[in-house]
Amino acid sequence: MRELDYDVAVIGAGTAGIAAHRAATAAGARSVLIERGPGGTTCARVGCMPSKLLIAAGAAAHAARTADLFGIRVPEVAVDGPAVLRRLRAERDRFVGSVLDGLDDLPEGERLDGTARFEDDRTLLVDDATRIRFRAAVIATGSSPIVPGPLRGLGAFVLTTDTLFEIPDLPASLAVLGAGAVGIEIAQAMARLGVAVTVIDAGDTVAGLTEPDLAGQAAAIFGAELDLHLGAELRKAVPEGDGVCLHWTDRAGRERTTRAARVLAAAGRSPNLEALRLEATGLCLEPEGLPAFDRRSLVCAGAPILIAGDVDGWRPVLHEASRQGGIAGANAAALAAGRPVATPEPWTRLAMVFTHPQAAVIGAPYDPEDDRRIVGALDFSDQGRARVEGVNRGGMRIWADRSGRLLGGEMLGPAVEHLAHLLTFAVADEKTAQAVHGRPVYHPTVEEGLTSIMSKMIQRS
Repeated sequence: MRELDYDVAVIGAGTAGIAAHRAATAAGARSVLIERGPGGTTCARVGCMPSKLLIAAGAAAHAARTADLFGIRVPEVAVDGPAVLRRLRAERDRFVGSVLDGLDDLPEGERLDGTARFEDDRTLLVDDATRIRFRAAVIATGSSPIVPGPLRGLGAFVLTTDTLFEIPDLPASLAVLGAGAVGIEIAQAMARLGVAVTVIDAGDTVAGLTEPDLAGQAAAIFGAELDLHLGAELRKAVPEGDGVCLHWTDRAGRERTTRAARVLAAAGRSPNLEALRLEATGLCLEPEGLPAFDRRSLVCAGAPILIAGDVDGWRPVLHEASRQGGIAGANAAALAAGRPVATPEPWTRLAMVFTHPQAAVIGAPYDPEDDRRIVGALDFSDQGRARVEGVNRGGMRIWADRSGRLLGGEMLGPAVEHLAHLLTFAVADEKTAQAVHGRPVYHPTVEEGLTSIMSKMIQRS
């Protein structure tokens, strides 16, 4: 067996792992990046990028169908499913290729292909062919889609984001289990591409929104484009002809059935930990098998091992994975050298959903019981630029403390991907509603809505 020695061993070459390896090397550590494949990062290969390509195609079809609002007559809109998916895969492969090219540029000795597992708290075995001794390690193995029990055993009838983008054509019908970010994004895109879509979710909200009015608006808006059922529970699923039949109960407890050519499991993701043999490390493991770790330093309790990215289950989005990887890599190098680790403050929470209208959750969560807050509300129905573009749906809810310092908010509407960033920066910088209101905003823009809601909050402070 080949024997190797490194300061830092990074397991997983996704967004967090690449950032960790880069940070450890920059800190002077001798680091190795171990990848079992397929590589290319979850975001580029099966997540952010291919889903946005599908959304873009759906948006183009929807714009053509609804151009009548502007006096533009489009007599017929034809969707070429295979062509939609060919473009999606071609662009997706381009994004993945750029990631893989970067890995290929790593010097020999800094990258190792294979499946790693812990032999003890200072040793890894890779494919039973290589033993790596390390002074610190970073777990950055990512996560995988969860397939709920009732869907297991249905074979090719069940899709996840790992398989959805490989289908040769759009299905005639699709059942989506889960109305969170992934589920509702794909559901709306598919519906706009002519697929008959049913969404089933046991919860009461859509797209991660929790403020009741916005959550209600979201359910109504998306429910107008597809068959949406909240508060529903899947009981069983069985193959039926060329598709699948789902048996479920609705919010009132009534038995319902849905038939679809395919079903998409979009009910969450689980950490990729099963192959690591964490029990050999002495780490303090939570009941579900995840190591206990400090959310600032990312150091796990019980060994010089850190965890970063989607595998830790905390804020599983790309910008957080990249930052966590950088923190974990630098701290792994510090542990290897006997230096103290850094404990930076977490970033302001920012989560987005790229539906139409878009949705976002920023900063402190909605809390109806906190009477120390000032809450500002804005409805996009009468917002000038939104009306010009014909996208005047949804609203914003933003909260601050009694001094006017901004704490967070939720948004549903046009240009939310931009508005949410502005609010995130303001919350991170501890700005007040007065300070944000005093900044210049061009006319006519959707950003004027942010000025309007700040004005309302100032009046209430």
